[in-house]
Amino acid sequence: MPSGDQAVPGWMTGGGPAGDIALSTRLRLARNLAGEPFPPRQDGAAASRVLQRVRTALAALPEAHGGYRIVRMAELDGPGRQTLVEQHLISPLLALRAAGAVALRLDQSVSIMINEEDHLRIQALLPGLQCADAWRVADGVDDALNASLEYAFSEELGYLAASPANVGTGLRASVMMHLPGLVLASQAAPLFANLAQMGVVVRGLHGEGSAAVGNLFQISNQVSLGLAEEEIAGSLQAIGRQVVDRERSAREWLFANRRTQIEDRVARAYGLLTNARLMPSAEAAALLSDLRLGIDLHVLPHLDPALFNELLVRTRPAFLQAEAGAVDHPAVRDALRATLIRQRVTQAERQG
Repeated sequence: MPSGDQAVPGWMTGGGPAGDIALSTRLRLARNLAGEPFPPRQDGAAASRVLQRVRTALAALPEAHGGYRIVRMAELDGPGRQTLVEQHLISPLLALRAAGAVALRLDQSVSIMINEEDHLRIQALLPGLQCADAWRVADGVDDALNASLEYAFSEELGYLAASPANVGTGLRASVMMHLPGLVLASQAAPLFANLAQMGVVVRGLHGEGSAAVGNLFQISNQVSLGLAEEEIAGSLQAIGRQVVDRERSAREWLFANRRTQIEDRVARAYGLLTNARLMPSAEAAALLSDLRLGIDLHVLPHLDPALFNELLVRTRPAFLQAEAGAVDHPAVRDALRATLIRQRVTQAERQG
């Protein structure tokens, strides 16, 4: 598993349109192979057959699509699987499936989960708010695979999926957003309620069933049946733009009306991150969120915003274990996390 500077996938290193708030965009297509039992009903032989068919299809892709490496879940230990979850390259569900695998494009802009809830989950991952571009990437991969793989498809319903919610286009678009301004201004809950009425669901850092960590939220479409792919991507792009504008307005209001409190919050976070000797995961995420807010508001102009993205990934439990070796006690992991943060912030200040 990657470590150090390779810990953060390219799509999460910062930048991209509205990259100060919209950290990344993910477009996911659910596809199943015709004539094969869907994963919830497949046995080991069927899972192996699907994997081999996908492997053959990937090998036949033109060079322009980039190379892929296939990683089988059975070949990884628990921390190895969780590391991929923390990179957002696989889902927590796939990490639990011994028959599952993931095909990773070498630049990590595309991740294809195999034998998760569906035979294929084609994911395009880009930095910033780029729903249309992510759709074009995912659609290109989908078309290329469909040239040699026949998908389960109904003229009446569209693409068939294990879950009725994914029937139709099979498209789920999501944007990962850092929203500390809305949270601190107590505007997040009303906004999320309004989004729900628009068919947009808000989830935590790792999607469905996960909690919000470090003021990070994923906003995504809820329904794909009866809608065109471009319509879904365009709608989420527009909604994402509105959320970005609301977050920027909340930050401006906070800085204009509660500047001392915000500066104190950022200073306390900086002090703890650069001095603490033990740093639990949840506390680290909260403090790093405050640090990033301070960077974006120019309270800490000497630090690179990409530091937040890097440490958000590298301080997760599985990554710490992957970098440091076997860690059998939470207190040891908390000490390693605190040391890593102190060292990286100090290094970033020197580089700044």
